[in-house]
Amino acid sequence: MKAMILAAGKGERMRPLTLHTPKPLLPVAGTPLIEYHLRALAAAGLTELVINHAWLGQQIVEHLGDGQRFGVRIRYSAEGEPLETGGGIFRALPLLGPQPFVLVNGDIWCDYPFANLPVPLNGLAHLVLVDNPEHHAQGDFALVDGRVRDASSAGPNLTYSGIAIIDPRLFAGCSAGAFKLAPLLRQAMAEGLVSGEHFRGRWVDVGTPERLAHVERLLGTPL
Repeated sequence: MKAMILAAGKGERMRPLTLHTPKPLLPVAGTPLIEYHLRALAAAGLTELVINHAWLGQQIVEHLGDGQRFGVRIRYSAEGEPLETGGGIFRALPLLGPQPFVLVNGDIWCDYPFANLPVPLNGLAHLVLVDNPEHHAQGDFALVDGRVRDASSAGPNLTYSGIAIIDPRLFAGCSAGAFKLAPLLRQAMAEGLVSGEHFRGRWVDVGTPERLAHVERLLGTPL
């Protein structure tokens, strides 16, 4: 199974840190954020990777190269214009092939064991959900009997971690250009085609300097 790391965002909430450095290369305890993903994926036997990039993306290419020193093989999907998450994945599908693939947001930090992801995929997607962080208290989706549903007003809801398995068939009927992933997932949820799990380990959406500092504290290395 291949994996895709989403690394094309501008990281505007991380400025000024991201004015000259793409967010996936920001150091956490002395190691660029994206390297944690590379090592965790490699440890799970996921060694064929695709990474998309846009903002300062050449820095990512120059730093990671072909991935050999991390025990993986990296191919890159360059985006000249903002494509959103869905559009970025759609553009990379020729590199990913026809089989389901692991998807990882490049701007999270976690200790999720990727080897635990369910194979084969039962449906069009499998989402890893986490407890709602303070900055996203309302959550994203509900998890009922192993299937993911749209957020419930009755709760309890959970937050999408940024880790998933995606079947390329989820993008059937899509066209090149910028579009979001969430509407495709919600449509598949309505058809009962999205499974999920509740991960209770360490996870941080590294979207602000404050949350970057939080990861540093988790790793025992204060900023």
